[in-house]
Amino acid sequence: MKRLILIAILVVLTSCDYFNKKKIDTKEILNEELKSINWNDVDEYPTFSICDSSDNKKTCFEEVLRDRLNEQLSRQNIIVTEDISDTILLKIHIDNKGNFTIKDIVSSEVTKAQIPKLDSLLRHSFDSLPKIYPAIKRSQQVATEFNLPVVVYIN
Repeated sequence: MKRLILIAILVVLTSCDYFNKKKIDTKEILNEELKSINWNDVDEYPTFSICDSSDNKKTCFEEVLRDRLNEQLSRQNIIVTEDISDTILLKIHIDNKGNFTIKDIVSSEVTKAQIPKLDSLLRHSFDSLPKIYPAIKRSQQVATEFNLPVVVYIN
């Protein structure tokens, strides 16, 4: 009888997962966490210092860019042979250090033909931007990309 009890105890102890501890791999946890983060959405959008008091920093940031663009382009003497009404799409990248670059400029063929130097005019319009504070995601500065539509109307 003692033998039977001893065998039963050994079976219970060896089949129990109580003594087997699973190691948790930190890399695996990190990879799972990174997969769950929506990197297209940030906690705080890029901003300028003048937008700190604004309720909507994203809107303020876009308005500062548009104002700077309008100011710079209004100084140019652009001559066209036909009226232009177009929406130009600027694909903007801001890295995690706050460096601003225009990745691409999308406009119609008519606009490109009428204003051949449009790309360089747009790029140089942002040469003297104030300091940009990069976007924030989970308390870390991150790179962001977004589109800025610009309406061009020349007659």
